[in-house]
Amino acid sequence: MNRIPSLSALFLLGALSACGGGGSSPNASVPVLASSPQGAPVVQNKVSGSVLDKSGAPIAGVTISVFHHNTNTTVTTTSDASGAWSVSGQDTGANSDYAIYAAKAGYGFYPSVGDAAGAVGKLDFNGLYRTVIRFLTMPGHDVAGANFTAFGPGDKTASLARTGQAASYAIGDDVSFKSGVAWPATRFTDNADGTVTDHLTGLVWLKNAGCFSPASWSAALVAANQLASGACGLSDGSSAGTWRMPNVNELESLVDVSRANPAVPGPFTNINVTAAYWSSTTYTALTSNAMAIRLSDGRWINGIDAADASFNNHKTTSSNALWAVKSGAAGAVQLLATGVYNSQGGASFGTNDDAALQLGAGLPSPRFIDKGDGTVADTATGLVWLKQADCVKQAWAGALASVNALASGSCGLSDGSRAGQWRMPNRSEMLSLSDRAPTFPQASYFNGQYTSGSGVGGPVIFTNFIVSDYYWTSTTDAADITQAWTLYSCDFGVYNIAKTDLRYTLAVR
Repeated sequence: MNRIPSLSALFLLGALSACGGGGSSPNASVPVLASSPQGAPVVQNKVSGSVLDKSGAPIAGVTISVFHHNTNTTVTTTSDASGAWSVSGQDTGANSDYAIYAAKAGYGFYPSVGDAAGAVGKLDFNGLYRTVIRFLTMPGHDVAGANFTAFGPGDKTASLARTGQAASYAIGDDVSFKSGVAWPATRFTDNADGTVTDHLTGLVWLKNAGCFSPASWSAALVAANQLASGACGLSDGSSAGTWRMPNVNELESLVDVSRANPAVPGPFTNINVTAAYWSSTTYTALTSNAMAIRLSDGRWINGIDAADASFNNHKTTSSNALWAVKSGAAGAVQLLATGVYNSQGGASFGTNDDAALQLGAGLPSPRFIDKGDGTVADTATGLVWLKQADCVKQAWAGALASVNALASGSCGLSDGSRAGQWRMPNRSEMLSLSDRAPTFPQASYFNGQYTSGSGVGGPVIFTNFIVSDYYWTSTTDAADITQAWTLYSCDFGVYNIAKTDLRYTLAVR
């Protein structure tokens, strides 16, 4: 029996200062619970399952870890030639909180469980966020069907949509490659009941985007949850609890980068271009704030906007707009989950917020696979990324050219790639890298540096991902074509930067 550290958030304020944040992760420590009363019978069970790839083929040699929170101990086994595994001797009843996860080099894993006592979710293992099967109380019967799907390089849980960019501004930019799933010929349908269906994502939006006056985050969250037929022009028969505030990936999906004032297509009315719109996604590194997007141009808001102090995303002192959404049928793409969650190391901050609902395609664990040739495969999107994150730093046009000329033998590559195979990521591709669980800058997470000066860290995903700087996307800002969209490496929000600036670039293919 091997011991692993208890789940705890050992994150120091120094790790957060680069993004201007502070504070520790709520609910980050796991208490060791009292043992069963003396003399009480100890009932134990067996947990079993299988590990298969996406095609249903078994994966042997996968390490399955069954972690007992109450004793901070773990038991491991490996899957056999048929992909089957089992572990016996789990305590049941009181003090039987278990988490089960899978690992094998070259794979990411996403779990499922058929037993009602179990659930799939995230947990914080000293800064390493694993997707696990969680039993808050292990049932008093054997559990079967604790299964894992293995994702290798090239596999994915979801496909990305195109950004909407229509014009090309330089060779190798967003339009040059047209990466992503094309939008449906008819993307939006006005349902004539106060709702609009987006056939790209399957989401159903309130047609009147200005029904709600700007308000604090908590007030807007409540207003979304209480929305029902008869209000805001709705005659769809919906009841309270059907509607919600969109998470940040859902809100971002509305942005059409070819447009401005507003940067949203479709038959919507009263889109507010003078205020940002709230998302239900809390900024985990500074939980007093929630991610918000300005729909005049598609710029994200995090903190007071230096150019216009009326824009802010502080949950209580800011008044931002609300655009309600509800789930519909499947669309041409499924959006990725944001990564926030409500468990140890994470928290929900209001009814039906992002962390409580955790909607979207799941993120495998581990998500990124180091291919050993200077590239990193993302098992969530199927994209392959350049591992060296500080190799290219140039103005936008020069960076486009450098990335397009990238080939094996440069920037740490030994993958046999040729010039023309790499590209600068578009806005959607760069955003897709994000997992919004970490309570510290996301660039630090990519670097395997979970705290400042404490020695607590984990796998290096990218080499020297620069903290507190901007990374180019190949997508131009339609509101000012002298600017391009970038992602800030701390919060992975999207911000417009002059194309003449010297910024970093990741390469993707």
